[in-house]
Amino acid sequence: MKFNLLSFPVLIISLLFCCACNSKSEKSNKDEEPESDLTFRDVNGIRFYEVKRRFKNGLSFNKDGFQQEPTWIIQFKSPDTMLAYSPEKQGMEAFYLQFDHGQVYNFAREYFRVKTITKDSLILQRLQVDGRVIAGDDDVRSDVYCTYYTQKYIEKVLHTTVGELQRPTKADTLFIKNLSDKTNKDPSNAKIAFAAREPVVFTPKGDFVTVEKFSTQDATTHRTQAYDYIYPEYRIEIKKSYKAFAYRFSLIVAADGKMYVNRVDGVMEEDMAARKRLYQGITDVYLKNLLKITPGTTLGIPHSSEITVNLVGKLAK
Repeated sequence: MKFNLLSFPVLIISLLFCCACNSKSEKSNKDEEPESDLTFRDVNGIRFYEVKRRFKNGLSFNKDGFQQEPTWIIQFKSPDTMLAYSPEKQGMEAFYLQFDHGQVYNFAREYFRVKTITKDSLILQRLQVDGRVIAGDDDVRSDVYCTYYTQKYIEKVLHTTVGELQRPTKADTLFIKNLSDKTNKDPSNAKIAFAAREPVVFTPKGDFVTVEKFSTQDATTHRTQAYDYIYPEYRIEIKKSYKAFAYRFSLIVAADGKMYVNRVDGVMEEDMAARKRLYQGITDVYLKNLLKITPGTTLGIPHSSEITVNLVGKLAK
């Protein structure tokens, strides 16, 4: 298990954190009541591995390219403690398990509604709570469903592995393929471009240009945040430019590597068109010729995605 989801910036949790998982029988998740009368005490000491984290529609991705990855390992420890695996500590870490009301619990700084508890599986719905008020199911922040199985059930009944169950499904691949096809028909359209799970890569063709990709990796825990691929940002420095400059703007990088200026920061509306033409010219002359552009991909499928560029030009000495 990784704790990257526990340390997401509030922005990511508020805007993008949404996923779902189905029960073993793939029943609908619309039913608000749990499917069994068991409680956590009935599964005391049993370790559960997260195998699905999906939207209510059964997909692991949303239209913005945000992927929910099942990574947690949890274990109830009576009477009020939930253990969760910490990769940093290489072991299970204890969290206080607080019963709130109904089937709602809190642990590891998150609220969950219990949908199913059996000796073999758990289904938990992640809830968005603001000021002690639970967001409704129509709020995407509460559209988070996570399925857990025991190791015994995975190996003896399903005859597979945790890793195999955690992989994206054929439905995920088809969904991404459809999104990609749309961007290929209109590659510069920012409204249909979506975040690449493997972001754009710029490879310098010479030592007169350098590229740095910003990272929100936690210096203490070394956990990479989802922000890194949802909002990729780069600093590109050209050491022999026609003049000194520092520009910040966004690019739509298409599946074929072509780049289109989209968003420009700090410019008056009446100056926007002229500034975008300037940045597009610099992109076409400098970036296109000085860099090898590898487009962003998701599940190995290239598509249009938006990135932010901090472009710095330095005069030749």
